[in-house]
Amino acid sequence: MTERTLVLLKPDAVKRRLIGRIISRLEDKGLKVVALKFMQMTKDQAENHYSVHRSKPFFKDLVTYITSGPIVAMVLEGPKAIEVVRILAGSTDGSKAQPGTIRGDFSMGIEKNIIHASDSPEAYSHEMPIFFNESEIVEWSYGDEIIY
Repeated sequence: MTERTLVLLKPDAVKRRLIGRIISRLEDKGLKVVALKFMQMTKDQAENHYSVHRSKPFFKDLVTYITSGPIVAMVLEGPKAIEVVRILAGSTDGSKAQPGTIRGDFSMGIEKNIIHASDSPEAYSHEMPIFFNESEIVEWSYGDEIIY
């Protein structure tokens, strides 16, 4: 089943010049970029995005970190996109993520962990409108569809 997922490349990914390498990994897997934005997340956007963590002790630090520099927001589309991106991203704690995953290769910790990916269709439905209007999602085809 084709589905969509929201992916954020966090400030550490941008500062470390990993944008192209990470997007290449996602596209190489067969995921299609249908929306892409380089932006500075506002405090309101961050608090909304991480609202499920509002009562947790790390919430304030999370908001401060994600707003500390520019991010890349994107919507990816493909079969089982949510599950596929979560597998490619690796464990939330980069020090425990498997080599070959994005976090396993580029992250050493849990706070600065390079990438965010929606963890469910419900999360995508909450997160996507924080960063994109429906009109910014581009419906397009490769022409000759690539089969993976």
